[in-house]
Amino acid sequence: MAITFSHKIRRVAGSGLAFGQARVRSPRGLAFALGGAAILALGTVGGYRLVAQVEGDRGIAPLANSEDIQVNGIKVDVTAKTGADARLEGWKQAEKDAWKKLGGPDMPVEAIDAMVSSVVIGHEQVGPRRYIATLGIIFNKARAGQYVGAGGAAIRSAPMLVLPVLYSGGVQQVFEVRGPWQKAWAEFQASQSPIDYVRPVGAGGESLILTAGQASRRSRLWWRNILNQFDAADVVIPVARLERQWPGGPIHGTFTARYGPDNTFLGIFELDAASEQDLPVMLNQAVERIDGLYRNALASGELRPDPTLTTSGQVLDRAFAELRQKLMPKGGVPADVVPVAPPAIAPVPAVVVPTETVSVQFASPDAAAVDAALAAVRGVPGVRGAATVSLAVGGTSVMRVTVEGGSERLAAALRAQGWKVTNGGGALRITR
Repeated sequence: MAITFSHKIRRVAGSGLAFGQARVRSPRGLAFALGGAAILALGTVGGYRLVAQVEGDRGIAPLANSEDIQVNGIKVDVTAKTGADARLEGWKQAEKDAWKKLGGPDMPVEAIDAMVSSVVIGHEQVGPRRYIATLGIIFNKARAGQYVGAGGAAIRSAPMLVLPVLYSGGVQQVFEVRGPWQKAWAEFQASQSPIDYVRPVGAGGESLILTAGQASRRSRLWWRNILNQFDAADVVIPVARLERQWPGGPIHGTFTARYGPDNTFLGIFELDAASEQDLPVMLNQAVERIDGLYRNALASGELRPDPTLTTSGQVLDRAFAELRQKLMPKGGVPADVVPVAPPAIAPVPAVVVPTETVSVQFASPDAAAVDAALAAVRGVPGVRGAATVSLAVGGTSVMRVTVEGGSERLAAALRAQGWKVTNGGGALRITR
């Protein structure tokens, strides 16, 4: 991962114990330490199976987004009297090259240096009198924006969850291990893009729910619960497939941009890297090109949140009404149908049926069981609404149902569908 330093930092000094070290000053303290360790060991034996699924060094935290102007991939090769002097000269040379790459006006090096907020070190080699590095320069937008960069308001997308899928060596992965594809997306400066990327870290339980298999799931309920955890409206799925000719040799990459719960295809392209050392550069280029595909889709109106992922029923009703208008011919009446006057019907006084809110518990071993339970309850006549209020995949979930006639009418209808219904504690429990 690239390391970012402020250009004003020259030396950092410190002292103290390293992280994880401790001092034991007496045998009594040693006994307390060993006793505490034994208690912790006994407490964790029962839960080792769950810990084993999420332990390990995985997940890469994304770089902090910034509105500043960043230029990457500046290569320098400078010599001086000492290695430290060569490094400072190399940074100044990188700042000049980055400013030129942005198309900025001719300015003294001191003026350019005053607009630099940070230097990103991608790779560097410091010798006794020589400095070779690949750097990134970040300019302060408040100072440099008057000379370079486009102003004005830009269209921003809704928050999009990023699910970077990597196929390499016959294995597909997302956050199971620290992969180069996820690293490239973590180091991407997303603030310069109109796409509002929501990039998970991938540590802990995130690696259990955000897997490569998740991209092929179609359950809107399952997707809705995942997106709600990350405050996202939809998902983008950048896919990278790497093929190595031989160990340490050339690498051929095929990159695909997809989005949405239906894994909709947007575009595809191919890139090549000469060796493993050139793989990060190729992946960074691929991230920028995929971001360009998402930008074009946003500009054309194709990249927008799926209406079936929202919890509002009005959006679905509006979508069905638009579909009905498209399928029906002009005039609203099919050509082979002759309009018939409706028969006179005597008005019938409306009967008001009281509604009741009922809590329904049901077993939810997987997403399919959740969908089946919701479908069964929503199919009962008189049910005005049903939504999960507690979702526990692998356990017991709870839904809140608004039904006409109360819990007895709901229980009778579910028994007619083949469900076993028990009533207790002011809630219904249904099982197959």
